[in-house]
Amino acid sequence: MQIPPWMLILFDHVTPSGIARFLSGHTVIKAKDRGWDTLTNGDLLAEAERAGFDVLLTADKNMRYQQNFRGRRIAMVVLSTPQWPVVRLQIERIAAAVNAATQGSYTEVNISAE
Repeated sequence: MQIPPWMLILFDHVTPSGIARFLSGHTVIKAKDRGWDTLTNGDLLAEAERAGFDVLLTADKNMRYQQNFRGRRIAMVVLSTPQWPVVRLQIERIAAAVNAATQGSYTEVNISAE
């Protein structure tokens, strides 16, 4: 099994913090810890890129339609729901999506209660 490269991952304000312990080998920082929890999506992406983040993990599905991702360096992984009881059942899929993220990529992880 290949070990994914280390990444700096930003969780926005709706991302369940419990996911972080399943992303071993990476550094996870919450937007709130940086004082970025009140930024608009465009400003959040810009600040995250300036700070060297590799991935933004969010459950804000509108971001795809509100932002132009052309030329972005940061990868986005978007969860279909932020509800921890459902998210925790799909943690391996979420970790796999984060580990597979590449510069400028956009991935949606569809999480259902089944």
